[in-house]
This record gives sequence, C-alpha cells and structure tokens, in this order.
Amino acid sequence: MAETPPRALTIGGSDSGGAAGIEADLRAMTACGVHGCVAMTAVTVQNSLGVSGVHLVPPETVAAQVRAVVTDIGVGAAKTGMLATAGIIEAVAGVVDEVGIGRETTPFVLDPVAASMYGEPLLAEDAMEAIRTLLFPRAALATPNLDEIRLLAGVTVTDRDTARKAADALHDLGARWALVKGGHLHGSPEVVDLLSDGTDTWEFTGPRIDTPHVHGAGDALASATCAGLARGLPMPEAVAYAERYIRRAVAASYPLGAGTGPVSPLWAIADWDA
Repeated sequence: MAETPPRALTIGGSDSGGAAGIEADLRAMTACGVHGCVAMTAVTVQNSLGVSGVHLVPPETVAAQVRAVVTDIGVGAAKTGMLATAGIIEAVAGVVDEVGIGRETTPFVLDPVAASMYGEPLLAEDAMEAIRTLLFPRAALATPNLDEIRLLAGVTVTDRDTARKAADALHDLGARWALVKGGHLHGSPEVVDLLSDGTDTWEFTGPRIDTPHVHGAGDALASATCAGLARGLPMPEAVAYAERYIRRAVAASYPLGAGTGPVSPLWAIADWDA
C-alpha cells in the first residue's frame, strides 16, 4: 500500500470545461504529487468561449466542506479561487480561522479571482472589499493578476518599479508575501514575476511563450505553489517550484473548443499506452 501523499485544499468554483477553477487546481496539484481536496463555492456553466451561468453554493455549505476536510483528512496548505460573494468570503474567513489555516499557521494562498483573463471585474464592490479586509490579512501569499492588483490595490503595473509598488500595496492590505505576475504585461520577450516579503524580493524570469492557450494559468500557478507549500517547501522555494511547473504547463498548452485552450499538466504524467 502506497504512503499517503501531502494534501492541499482548494476553495473555489468549478469550470465545466475543465480548464480553470477547481478542475485546474486539481490537475496541477496531482501533477505536483499532492492529493487535492475541494470546497466548492459555485458551479459554472462554462466552456472555452466563456461563462454563461453560475449557481452559487450556500456560504454555510462552503464552510462545512472546509471543516469536514481539514478535521478528518488534514491539509498542509490551502488556496482560494472564485469566492463569488461577500457572504461566501465571510464564511471562508471564519472557517479558516476555526481550523487553523492562515497567514502564520497552515499556509493560506489567496488567488482572489476578481478579474477575468480579459480584465473585466468579476465581483461586486462589497465582495472586493471583503477580500481586502477579510482575506488579505489572513493570506500567507497573495497571487492576483495585474487587473486584480489594479482593482483591489489601485496600482497599475507597467514595469519592474510599479511591480514593486504593487507588492508593497498588497503587503499594506495584509498579505505576508505577495507575488506580482507579469504574464499579462505584454510587449516584452520575457515574463518577470516578482515575489516580495515586504523587505526582500525574488524575481522569476522566463521567455514569453507564444501561445494564445493560457486558460487556467493563474489557477495552476497558485495551485502549484500551494502544492509546494503542502510538501513543506519555504515560500521562495515553493514559488520557484511553481514557476518551473507553469512554464512547462504553458509550453504544453493545447487548443480546446472554439475559444481559449488550457495550460496543461499532461507533460508531467507518465505515458500509459501499452
């Protein structure tokens, strides 16, 4: 019988197309050698062209899922994705305190999912404010995309200097560590992601991969980081591990449907063909 692997928890919404959301989280966690558990916040009607419907899970059911997983199975790290409403955010903040997930305890990765890959806001302002006031102060790491940084922290990132200002703004909201991702900053042959603990910074640089198929990239990067933390890596090493993973996942991305295809974990999976 195999040894039980490290466990991690994703708290977020589903993607019926299998490219983003908790499906992307589980794909990345599995590829990174971690057993992924789920607290679902919403069921989306979604394909490669976008989201056409959402059914929300009651906040008390979201909290109950977190409680059930952590008190029985246990997790080495947790992350959020789509939380959808202020009520769900409040329930998540309460239950992570209850079960010992947070900034200084079992690592809590905040991927705020406040803007789409095209930059449109995805949350009402009361939910944005709940993320600022309830989740950032509990986050070991915050991983917003550039549009989410603009919406949540009021900083527009255009270069390395403004990336550092953005990291400072995310610390001011309460996150212990901040990862400012440069994937949406087009016009450069390189992608530079900046990790900061408020004093020191680490830069992760790689070539920009020429593909339109990057659906789920932010989810996958946060999930791979969460997996690294669940495996006991310190934050800079967990982020470096996730950066290596996401570059290979973007390089292995594939078309799907008539729209944007997903980044892929399939490069990490053995060939089972007989």
